[in-house]
Amino acid sequence: MNHCMLEVLVKKAPTVRFTQDNKTPLAEIEAEFDSLRADAPPSTIKVIGWGKLAEELQNTVQVNSKLVIEGRLRMNSVPRQDGTKEKRAEFTLSRIHPFSTNTTLPSISSKPQLNQTSDSSNSLINEGVKWDSSPLIPDTDDIPF
Repeated sequence: MNHCMLEVLVKKAPTVRFTQDNKTPLAEIEAEFDSLRADAPPSTIKVIGWGKLAEELQNTVQVNSKLVIEGRLRMNSVPRQDGTKEKRAEFTLSRIHPFSTNTTLPSISSKPQLNQTSDSSNSLINEGVKWDSSPLIPDTDDIPF
């Protein structure tokens, strides 16, 4: 299963276009996220939202907004001027969460959420949740194989 969460900073305002056949909205933003290494520069990724998420991106997300995004990560091959192909990461949204109390963006999802209480999510937002980006695997391994 391909499911990712990223803490991002919006670098370019959302652009919205529509599919030709059924006029489904499609929004794109450029976002930046920190590297796990302190000496590495931040990385940039294209983020895409479809349908209701596209409309919400257009209406509520601004440049320099901090968000926590959930979705799928995939690699695309993009042709270069010299005829070679470059691989670029693309993030397809399934949910958007505001990062700080300064934003008024509600948690937006492409799927209905079951058993979610707004009190618990609001308390996390109001506390200014800090995400731990440390590796999940410890440096030492006691397993002998």
